[in-house]
Amino acid sequence: MASNQPAPEAPSPFRTDSFGDDGRTWEEWNPTEESIRPVRGRHRVAKQRGLARSSTVLGVGVIAAVGAGGMATAQSKPPVSISLPDSIADNLPDAKSLPGVGAFMSGDSDSDSDHETVAASSPLTTAGITAAEAEGGATDAGEALRARILQQAEQQQAGADAEAKAAQEKAAAEAAAAQAAKQQSAAEAEAVAKKKAAEEAAKKKAEAERLAKLAASYAVPTSSYYISSTFGQAGSMWSSGYHTGLDFAAPTGTPVKAVHSGTVKSAGYSGSYGYRTVLELDDGTEVWYCHQSSMDVVAGQKVTTGQTIGRVGATGNVTGAHLHLEVHTADGAGIDPMAWLRGKGLTI
Repeated sequence: MASNQPAPEAPSPFRTDSFGDDGRTWEEWNPTEESIRPVRGRHRVAKQRGLARSSTVLGVGVIAAVGAGGMATAQSKPPVSISLPDSIADNLPDAKSLPGVGAFMSGDSDSDSDHETVAASSPLTTAGITAAEAEGGATDAGEALRARILQQAEQQQAGADAEAKAAQEKAAAEAAAAQAAKQQSAAEAEAVAKKKAAEEAAKKKAEAERLAKLAASYAVPTSSYYISSTFGQAGSMWSSGYHTGLDFAAPTGTPVKAVHSGTVKSAGYSGSYGYRTVLELDDGTEVWYCHQSSMDVVAGQKVTTGQTIGRVGATGNVTGAHLHLEVHTADGAGIDPMAWLRGKGLTI
């Protein structure tokens, strides 16, 4: 790069007869049209070109400093003339070789218009702008940053909305699952209840059928009666302190019938029981008929259900005519005759 050397000085138009310090004498100078013509040429052009290049180097630094904001342009930063020593200027790179800068430098023409720096009509930097944004037409880094911030905010809002929607959908799914489970549990409970009711109904029906069959094979021991005393009833009238059978109060002579088919085990007078007939069933159960006025069967005789075996009376320890009926299991224990007869399907 050419150094900025001063132009040669024109001779002074004044004459003097004195000597200067260097021993030279001054001569009279008469200016002519040629001598007063302004000095023009390569030296001045080189000087202006050198200043332009120095200004361009500084302009690159300014652009780099403000490039992040994307606000600096060639139109807002006029060139500044700076002189540099030759030792530094010679080592500086050619401004035209710098990326994005050479397009702003003037040519090597000798005309006066070539000495002026052409301002750029577009921003000198796109620092902070991505390739995608540049392809989209973005030229301002600040606007690009603002657009990115807005885009990021929209993405965050979209993410938050998606999370909220997912939470709502999850809550709705859980509520629906809970409701479905509740409905299923209710349906299962209803099904169990219906099944249990059906089973109970079937059980009752089967029991009714069984009792009907039993009733066909069992009979009430007498007729025209009412219950005057029940099993287990306490009182001083009974030697054991409580009643051991079931009393059917009926008129004397009312027929006494076999409750089921069996064998007459004994028939005769038995103290406080009066005339008593003991009927043994096939399962070993004994049915005692007491206080009869008369007996129509004898020991060892086979009888069938409903067959007359005697008559109602008032023999033995009694206060009136009635049939005293006792039921004993195969091991001899006395049980409630009413419960036993009802268990056979009879209505007492």
